[in-house]
Amino acid sequence: MRFARSLLALTALSIASTAQASPKLQGSYGDWSVFTRYEGAEQLCYVLSKAATKSPSNVKHGDIYFLVANWKSGAASEQPSFMADFSLQAGSPPKIRVGSTSFPMYVSQNEAFVADGNDERDLLGKMRAGSTMRVDAVSARGTRVNYSFSLKGITAALKKAKDSCA
Repeated sequence: MRFARSLLALTALSIASTAQASPKLQGSYGDWSVFTRYEGAEQLCYVLSKAATKSPSNVKHGDIYFLVANWKSGAASEQPSFMADFSLQAGSPPKIRVGSTSFPMYVSQNEAFVADGNDERDLLGKMRAGSTMRVDAVSARGTRVNYSFSLKGITAALKKAKDSCA
């Protein structure tokens, strides 16, 4: 089940897309943007933010994103994921931290998902109440990296994304 969910999300959240599936900006809220796009006939609505800080500074990180996705069909509802511009090390999966609470993840190539689906709602609650989120990860090459994301605007962005796929 978890593997199927990650394949669905990987397909849906692919940043590179054909003209037919190009994301459409629905609005920006603080440091988060809301997009809709179609995968065939299926509508996907998601929020997206770029990493505010990237460490270590001597590494080429590329584009680093955190996303929360909704499928209009209900295949996914507020599913958080971390997306790197490089492959992640599966043996050292990323960890998300908001305040003093951390959430382990699992890796699927360059994307990571919350390891326990039951923790997704808790993570989203912490994101709505927090101001900063941190993701610690290890690249496939073994480089330890960490990223911080501003949570300014996340509550309004999540509401818009959910409404867009209602």
